[in-house]
Amino acid sequence: MGIEAYQQQNAVSDDPYVLILKLYEGLLKYLSFVKNAMENENIEQKFNYINKSIAIFDELRNVLDFDGGDVAYYLDGLYLYQIETLFSAGIDDNINSVNQVMKVTQGLIDAWKDETGL
Repeated sequence: MGIEAYQQQNAVSDDPYVLILKLYEGLLKYLSFVKNAMENENIEQKFNYINKSIAIFDELRNVLDFDGGDVAYYLDGLYLYQIETLFSAGIDDNINSVNQVMKVTQGLIDAWKDETGL
């Protein structure tokens, strides 16, 4: 669902490195919407954007190359932990947990840009 959402938003690139960056950036956008929905006590929007964020993490997990080494296993665990954190944050209305996922996502963006030269 994550990649499909970006295709619909004209964010598709032939470069898979750019696509991964767009997914990370989309995560930040959706997570900010989660926080806004929590602040406005809009339960439907909150879970809509949590679900979109989780779908992006799932898509990121789907494209991991486990034959490429330990980094894929590390990222898989990290993505799973972020999914669990978001799920719990939604139930508890914990904006601090959403902020933590945003911080991790920003770190992923920074590392990805450093690694790929984007």
